[in-house]
Amino acid sequence: GDLELADDEGKRLFTVGAAPACKLCHTLKDAGAEGAIGPSLDELKPDAARVAKAVKNGTGQMPAFSQLTEEQVQAIAKYVEAATK
Repeated sequence: GDLELADDEGKRLFTVGAAPACKLCHTLKDAGAEGAIGPSLDELKPDAARVAKAVKNGTGQMPAFSQLTEEQVQAIAKYVEAATK
């Protein structure tokens, strides 16, 4: 259903869609990501709101991904939350 579509889009954005790709900096087992620059999302287990805020505004070394639409930001955020539960 729609949830699977959102997960697929979120995963696509996480692995290849965003620039730079989330997986370059973050570890997330579900996405096959083993980045070591940013925190491990498997350990952090952030909720969707926290992910969305970081993606939109940047945090620490992480840049703001202003080129992403609100829908894309939410797709990534929901995917990361679901993948780390």
